[in-house]
Amino acid sequence: MKFRIINSILMALFLSSAMSGWITWINLGFVSDFPFRWFEAFKMGWPPATVIAFVIGPSVQKLSRWLMQIGAAAEQA
Repeated sequence: MKFRIINSILMALFLSSAMSGWITWINLGFVSDFPFRWFEAFKMGWPPATVIAFVIGPSVQKLSRWLMQIGAAAEQA
């Protein structure tokens, strides 16, 4: 459980940083207050991203395993 919590926090941190920066740049360009606006978007995005990563993480791992099994079966056929 501890690993799952830390993994969710870190995954959300990296993804919400990248996505909030990307979307802020697409919407505004590199304006003079870009870092402030990016941080404001990040602050709003990181908490829900953490919860979402924690909740759907196990399902995504199961789906990934299933897809890998399908791929391995297709390679053997």
